[in-house]
Amino acid sequence: MPRICCALFLSLCIFLATENSFGQTQTSPPVNKDVIGGIEFLYNWEFDRAESLFDRLIEENPQDPMGYFYLAMVSWSRLVSGTWTKEMVKQYKRRIDRTIEVAKKAVKKNEDDCSAHFYLGGALGFEGRFKLAKRKYLSSFFLAQDAIKALKTSQELCPDNQDVLFGLGVFDYYTARLSGVLKFLSYLLIHKGDKEEGLRKLHIVADGATHSSIEAKSLLLHIYLFGEPDRYDKALVLAEELTERFPDNARFKFFEGVSYIRLDKASRYRNTVNFFREKSSNMPSRNKAFIWGSRGVYLEVSDDLFHDRIEEAKLKLEAILSQVDPVSDPSMLAWPLLKLGMSYDLEGKREKALNYYLQVLKLENGAGAQFLAERYKRKPAKPKDPFLGY
Repeated sequence: MPRICCALFLSLCIFLATENSFGQTQTSPPVNKDVIGGIEFLYNWEFDRAESLFDRLIEENPQDPMGYFYLAMVSWSRLVSGTWTKEMVKQYKRRIDRTIEVAKKAVKKNEDDCSAHFYLGGALGFEGRFKLAKRKYLSSFFLAQDAIKALKTSQELCPDNQDVLFGLGVFDYYTARLSGVLKFLSYLLIHKGDKEEGLRKLHIVADGATHSSIEAKSLLLHIYLFGEPDRYDKALVLAEELTERFPDNARFKFFEGVSYIRLDKASRYRNTVNFFREKSSNMPSRNKAFIWGSRGVYLEVSDDLFHDRIEEAKLKLEAILSQVDPVSDPSMLAWPLLKLGMSYDLEGKREKALNYYLQVLKLENGAGAQFLAERYKRKPAKPKDPFLGY
């Protein structure tokens, strides 16, 4: 998965306010309310509003990397939401490169600017994540090395800034999860990972950081659902909180439902399915109705697959595919195709499974499912695979 996992739910980055006083060392940067508002837009899938806001920040202060960073995050959020087109990838790459360029100039102008180091580290981390997704491992690790250096410098300059712990926690957790050659490279080029230390830092950010709190909660939700067995109770707490805060974000509601499935809370799972149906019936347009309705059916697919009801799952997936508009909702084309492949793997029908993975890989917009398709093309999906619930 791409966020997706998160990378895909890998190294998501960090949010911070700026307006440093040049020539002074601060313990924590001031809060920027526009940035907080823009982050709210991103998580409620109001991407156009976020884009306009961050464009204005750039226009007001073109030498500050802040606006450029968050504008790149708009592109990244669109990718994560399913718009994984060549054009959007190019836009994201262009924007993150511009952020790095502006941040390096700001650092050169004032080496004590903790915000500039912060955004440089964040942008380098995202660029490294992008390279990692493309399996450019060596360049990815060099970028990660530079990102950690910039983040640690920012931390030294602003020791009370909890937001900086997000990027450092991500690196601690995920480098500890690596194996083989990747583990050797991380130890050689970055540092030895520490999973529990990474989780500790991420929880500090989730509980008290100004700008990175939401992102840390979202990442921890992914970790506890898909990376840490038997911590589904922690995932549920996060999913319920994020769902309440962002009622227009169908993904958080979906993960709330998956948490109920994993915890065997059958009645609450059924309530979540009914919520999707009711939400769909109250939508003002066919497209919005399908977005909510299809995700309710897709949630039922996850329950079927976790409980070995493979035929029922396949019928529901075919029903989604028969109605999907690949332009307005590409996720509900790519991910059901992937789940059909996983379904056939669970039945031991490898050739049929491979056919569906190849279909995903041939899509112009793989909506992030292409990353798992590559994985399962190499090695078949197994029963109880956590990504049956993705």
